[in-house]
Amino acid sequence: MSKIIAQDKSISVPGETLAVGMDILPGTGAYRDGEKIVAKRLGLVTIDGRTIKLIPLSGRYIPKTGDTVICKVIDVGFNGWRLDTNSAYSAMLSMKDATSDFIARGANLTQYYDLGDHIVCKIVNVTSQKLIDVTMRGPGLRKLKGGRVIEVDPNKVPRIIGKQGSMVMMVKDATRCNISVGQNGLIWIDGEPVDELLAIQTIRKIERESHMSGLTDKIKEFLENSGKK
Repeated sequence: MSKIIAQDKSISVPGETLAVGMDILPGTGAYRDGEKIVAKRLGLVTIDGRTIKLIPLSGRYIPKTGDTVICKVIDVGFNGWRLDTNSAYSAMLSMKDATSDFIARGANLTQYYDLGDHIVCKIVNVTSQKLIDVTMRGPGLRKLKGGRVIEVDPNKVPRIIGKQGSMVMMVKDATRCNISVGQNGLIWIDGEPVDELLAIQTIRKIERESHMSGLTDKIKEFLENSGKK
């Protein structure tokens, strides 16, 4: 008889038995030991159907193909731009992936993206040597103008976004801010100063309390009470 022992959204420690039985599958951060599913690391238990996995509570961002990220331009070369990905590895944006415009050889690339600019881009390739290529060609990929960029724990990004974007949409609606969330833990917020501040406070609260159950209702109440002040 299969049985899940750990509770969804509970904190587990390495070596802890999460479930027993061959019907239950180990996901990321867990492994099978005979009949048992055991935690590999400290993390937040997430149960998805018959799969049980652990989301790490902290750690640096590890670039993955397909991720949408917010990056900062740190170098402009002859053939493209080098970007800070908020990880141990930088990325390259080539001229062909930067824009649908034709860029003549020798053109001043800073007219497109200059040092210090933040952009929303998508990772299209990560080699075994952690060389990263990104593209700006796709829906929602763009240069960010105005606003401010804050950093959060990349492991908390799924909770900040919410199921099908529900959490971040609630924050957007309540604060009247434009918000873009990068899977690398950088978040761009643009609105009136007082609204930006509320958005940041709310995102920090989600980040702090991401392991708690009933988080959506708590954030909704926080935003409603903040709006009455």
